[in-house]
Amino acid sequence: MRTIRLGLARIRYETKGYFRAPDTVFFSFLFPIVMLGIFTAAFSRAGDIRPGPGSVDHVSVGAYYLPGMLAAGVLLSGVQNLAVDIAGEKGDGTLKRLGGTPLSPISYFIGKIGRVFATGLLQAALLLIVARIVFDVALPDEWSAWATFAWTFVLGTAASALLGVALSALPRSSRSATAVVVPILLVLQFISGVYIQFSILPTWMQNLASAFPIKWLAQGMRAAFLPDAFKALEQHGAWDLGWVAVWLAVWLVVGLVASRLTFRWIRRDA
Repeated sequence: MRTIRLGLARIRYETKGYFRAPDTVFFSFLFPIVMLGIFTAAFSRAGDIRPGPGSVDHVSVGAYYLPGMLAAGVLLSGVQNLAVDIAGEKGDGTLKRLGGTPLSPISYFIGKIGRVFATGLLQAALLLIVARIVFDVALPDEWSAWATFAWTFVLGTAASALLGVALSALPRSSRSATAVVVPILLVLQFISGVYIQFSILPTWMQNLASAFPIKWLAQGMRAAFLPDAFKALEQHGAWDLGWVAVWLAVWLVVGLVASRLTFRWIRRDA
């Protein structure tokens, strides 16, 4: 119980610290909103997007890109933020000092992951509000769609947070953290249907993207927010929500095991 209480106290501390860093808030909290605005402004003149030639189903450009931006927000809040943040704490000695306190790694993890859930939920809510009010995106009116969004968000956020903890061990220094982490995530977003329509990517690229969680996270979000006819644009012509859940759960376990094996209060080479 003491471990949990310390972890819950860390959530508040971590969240307050997050909002005190304006650059972090902008590039991870507001970035999906900015990107949604750019895509909507750039491609709206071409007309609505349809799942196929002659299809009666269609959505606006903003509505089509909204699920991808939600997935990108989860990825940025979890993997990128935590990987860079923890690498920075290793570099400036924060983790070394925390290692000399009664704080356990579990309490530390609870604080970090809790912050990701808190900020990720706020980020998603703000993105949905802006999409509805500013870009006139019609949101789902069925509870099943929101249920799909909810479990996809929870699984995706948990997996992203744990993968962020694990990935923080990769940079050799805090100064190189951003240079190491950001390109990896940027490439994965481009090949996973976040910024480019997944159906137009070559088959080998689709297969490669299917091995990583962002593709399944984006697919789950599309299943929640796009009309059912748009499943024809997916790799197998279906939403495959069962596989979305399986792959996100697999990456959650991978992140949990990897973070447990790689996390150290002090770098081994320090």
